[in-house]
Amino acid sequence: MLVLAIETSCDETSAAVLRAPDSSSLPEVLSNIVLSQDEVHAPYGGVVPELASRQHIKSIAAIVGEALTRAGVGLEEIDLFAVTQGPGLIGSLLVGLSFAKGLAYYHKRPLVGVDHLEAHLEACFLENPAIAYPVLGLLVSGGHTALYQMDEPLSYKLLGRTRDDAAGEALDKIAKFLGLGYPGGPVIEKLGKGGDPKAFPFAVPRTKDRSLDFSFSGLKTGAIKIIREGGVTKDGPRLGDFLASFEEIVARTLVGQVRAAADRVQPRSLVLCGGVARNTRLRTRFQGFARDAGIDAYVPSPKLCTDNAAMVGAVALKMFARRPDRAPDLDLDAYPR
Repeated sequence: MLVLAIETSCDETSAAVLRAPDSSSLPEVLSNIVLSQDEVHAPYGGVVPELASRQHIKSIAAIVGEALTRAGVGLEEIDLFAVTQGPGLIGSLLVGLSFAKGLAYYHKRPLVGVDHLEAHLEACFLENPAIAYPVLGLLVSGGHTALYQMDEPLSYKLLGRTRDDAAGEALDKIAKFLGLGYPGGPVIEKLGKGGDPKAFPFAVPRTKDRSLDFSFSGLKTGAIKIIREGGVTKDGPRLGDFLASFEEIVARTLVGQVRAAADRVQPRSLVLCGGVARNTRLRTRFQGFARDAGIDAYVPSPKLCTDNAAMVGAVALKMFARRPDRAPDLDLDAYPR
């Protein structure tokens, strides 16, 4: 079985071809093409929705064509089409959804809509199919920060999520405030390398009801106050220490909630996913907690942390295995949240 998957939820245009002996088997990723729009949005310090959707329109045909070429297959050989349905930027989602509908209609093949967040959680399983359930998953990206409990395949129970800024969003905003560039996470990690993570005493943000939700708005505000009052500048001698300290408190906050959730749900495995999962400090703290707790931990390779179509195709194959009688669902609609 061959599946062509398309991902256009935000500012990456991606297409992938996966092959599996049948819809319930572990798929082989034949191609996974990702075109980032970082250069398009960098002058604005963040993603501009209208520019993102226009760029998807310009790129999607070429990206799908490249995915097919790299995989060595033609459209007529595809057995199943998959596409990200949401959440994301509505204009961007509609580009991928419309393109996938057209392909499914013309070739009379099934079309599966996939939730973007569920696809991120699936990324680890592409490289580690033997992950034991129940699984506790931490999803961290520029737009989402959430904890999920997975008791079986395709089962996702939300345990907690951010009430304001996502972790990646907080990193982007601090980088923008200091004039460091976009995206903020990689820039902060690079410039904060070698800095003293204890130089600036940030407090771990906590919700008043002690839930498993996250809140980074207050931490961001506190960081901006320190920048102003402490004379931290992009060219100043204290920049490295400040960035290391801010990155450290974000990682500690995320892993602290994982620890609290693990005490409640007693998982057999831990999963870290999403674009911010590429951060070395976060990966180290996450794996360190798992080691101390005696729980197996899994983090996707960096290429599967960012938005990509391979993880979309992997979820679609599992969904199709449960309902192999699917027809092209041309009534699929995008959802932003």
